[in-house]
Amino acid sequence: MKGMKTELHIFTIADWEKEEQYLRKRHREGWKFVKVNLPGFYHFERCKPEDVVYQLDYNQEGLEHKEEYVQMFKDCGWEYVQDLGGYCYFRKPVSEMQGEEEIFCDDESRLDMMRRVFAGRYWPFFILLMLLILPNLSAQFQNSDADAPVLLVLSLILLAIYVWVAASFGYRYWKIIKRLRK
Repeated sequence: MKGMKTELHIFTIADWEKEEQYLRKRHREGWKFVKVNLPGFYHFERCKPEDVVYQLDYNQEGLEHKEEYVQMFKDCGWEYVQDLGGYCYFRKPVSEMQGEEEIFCDDESRLDMMRRVFAGRYWPFFILLMLLILPNLSAQFQNSDADAPVLLVLSLILLAIYVWVAASFGYRYWKIIKRLRK
């Protein structure tokens, strides 16, 4: 189909702002965001180029009462696009905004979202690291099997990815806390 396209783009749990900018840029280029599937397939349809702000919210509790949650944003003029993995995608044309609008009214509410991400994504991520990857890595160091070097390298790569994602999220979390204290 000529009016549709799919792009692969990977964002970490702490990259929601980059993801918002990416979707906004595509819309300015004439590609309206339709949906995203794991592991990062973004689907777009051809549209008239327009400046549209995209906002993401992470709120598992809100999704338990999805109709009310979505209606709250709709009442403020935000269009609900989809939810994936606890994140909800909203958009609003700049032409319909009164000044600079965001779904978060202040840094404190953005920090609250970060706390929800931390509780909903970071802790399970950390537990998985502690229960699966580190014991497996320890076993690989003690294993004298012929396949041990390959498994050891794979375990080290997985550990490096986990550490990078954790550090990335931690750094962004720290920056928002620092900005709030000013």
